[in-house]
Amino acid sequence: MTASIGQTLTDAIASHGVSATFLLMAIDALLPVGGELIMVVAGAIAAGAIAGEPSLFGHSLQSGFQTYLVLALSGTLGYLAGSFAGWLIGSRIGPQTLTRYGHLMHLGPANIERAEAWFDRHGAQAVFLGRLTPLVRSFISIPAGVFAEPLSRYLLLTLAGSALWCFGFAGLGWGLGTSYERADQATHVLEAGMIVAAIVAVAVLWRRRRRG
Repeated sequence: MTASIGQTLTDAIASHGVSATFLLMAIDALLPVGGELIMVVAGAIAAGAIAGEPSLFGHSLQSGFQTYLVLALSGTLGYLAGSFAGWLIGSRIGPQTLTRYGHLMHLGPANIERAEAWFDRHGAQAVFLGRLTPLVRSFISIPAGVFAEPLSRYLLLTLAGSALWCFGFAGLGWGLGTSYERADQATHVLEAGMIVAAIVAVAVLWRRRRRG
């Protein structure tokens, strides 16, 4: 099944290039649909390792570094668009709605108040580190909107985090070239490293605040 999903993503990006990368990464900002693999495939296509002619506004893109930049930027902007949509959804929900219907999700008023207070203190770090952490990156958008993370700061931090993610994984695909299928193992290593880095960063911030 994994191979089938991978082939579907490969075919979509090879055929539709920029638009497919944008749309798939927009979805990944709300639901984990394999953003790592999407960008690795995009990078491999840019390197010419996968047959296909990605297009931009009807113009075919030849393999090369310029195409890598276009596809990586497309993924970044797509992720930003999906993240903005998630923030809007969350802002429409708001903490009041959570309080009203929180019992359906086994969330009491005290839990929601603690979550809101935590987001007030750590919202910026949560957004940026969340964008670099597997799984979390697809579920941070709506809570950021629910707890009113300032939109300008939210978009800036999301842009920075998603750019690192998209350009990094596209670069991995570019570097692996025809061996891009081995990316599954490589991405697991990178994901583990990102999770460890995020945990360390949170621990350091927590200790600093305790001392302050």
